[in-house]
Amino acid sequence: MIQDPVAILVVLAGVVYTAIRLEQGHKVFRSLGAALVAILLGMVLSNSGLLPGTSPTYDLLMGPVVSVGIVLILFSVDLRTVISAGPVMLGAFAIGAVGTAIGAMVAGLAFAGMVGPETWKLTGQYTGTYTGGGVNFAALGEALDTSADLFSAAVAADVVLTAIWMAACLAVPVMLGYTGEGSDTPPAAAAAGTGEDDTATSAPAASDSSTPDDEDASLHSRLYESRRNLGLADVAALVTLGVGVWWASEAVGEMFPILPSVLWLTTLSLVLAQVPAVKRLAGGAMLGHYLVLLFLASNGAQSVIANIFRIGPGVFYFALTTVAIHGLFIFGVGRLARIDAGTLAVASQANVGGVGSAVALASARGYSEKLLPGVATGLLGYAVGNYIGYAVAQVMRGVLGG
Repeated sequence: MIQDPVAILVVLAGVVYTAIRLEQGHKVFRSLGAALVAILLGMVLSNSGLLPGTSPTYDLLMGPVVSVGIVLILFSVDLRTVISAGPVMLGAFAIGAVGTAIGAMVAGLAFAGMVGPETWKLTGQYTGTYTGGGVNFAALGEALDTSADLFSAAVAADVVLTAIWMAACLAVPVMLGYTGEGSDTPPAAAAAGTGEDDTATSAPAASDSSTPDDEDASLHSRLYESRRNLGLADVAALVTLGVGVWWASEAVGEMFPILPSVLWLTTLSLVLAQVPAVKRLAGGAMLGHYLVLLFLASNGAQSVIANIFRIGPGVFYFALTTVAIHGLFIFGVGRLARIDAGTLAVASQANVGGVGSAVALASARGYSEKLLPGVATGLLGYAVGNYIGYAVAQVMRGVLGG
């Protein structure tokens, strides 16, 4: 098993490269998308014993690396695109939050005998984490004083289910025929043709057909190609701004802890995105997309399934039931409400994985008009998840005793 953090990073980088090449060169992988392929490859490598389930590399990728990736992607967002999509995304998020609460309570009643006297605590924690992400899970665990053993088992189950649900949300819109505002086929893959040969993967540079003034180029295309030739000055500026925004958001978050640092990160990114000089920088979305793909590959690598069953299958069944009912509820009720599958998928990721996962899915599928609504609902999940989780825990405490 590879343990060296640098070697693990090299392997994950190879996973991302392989996922992109498979997406570009093979029809079946093109339909799945590089993001889903990267998750699956990461899971295969960790569960086969090549990669560990925990590593400082994963912590790095899930912290500053994906944060910088989000910043670079947000630099490409036009604020005007959220006017029509925002209210719909909020409605989808609310449907998902209700589904999560129902799912957690059903799971609590079904598996109380397997989990034990702290079932009510787990109900609250999973309600919180699948309303706004893992930050809520940790906060509720501390607030409810969950035992260390149960907390560890629940975290392991959460990692696996979050990765699996990301894969499901990447696939469901395609299965339902949703293609967003443009083609669902990545531009690099489209340029490569429809053949199965790896030799057909080379795509022409975007600068051959685009100009610096091509502001109408879709975010989907910019995830794979720069709008114009990517120069060293562009890279230097993007690294400076991306890391600078991340550092500044962390610093301001510590100074004003009443607001999470991710809110400052998003705000600073969006302010800078309106500056003409930042808009003219080439390659921001493409580089950000690459960092997000690394983050998703690490998510897959952390999903060591054997650990779940060694710790206790009851906790895994609990998480599985919660996510399954959430999924049935958001996609079932959401479709009845005539909400498109792409919006439902992004909203579901805002519920289950938080801001980073919502942005990762929206960017991976090229849903440019859903990026900011996804960020907004993810932040809403951070804000309300703890309250909802704590309330559900107290209700279940009364029902189950504890």
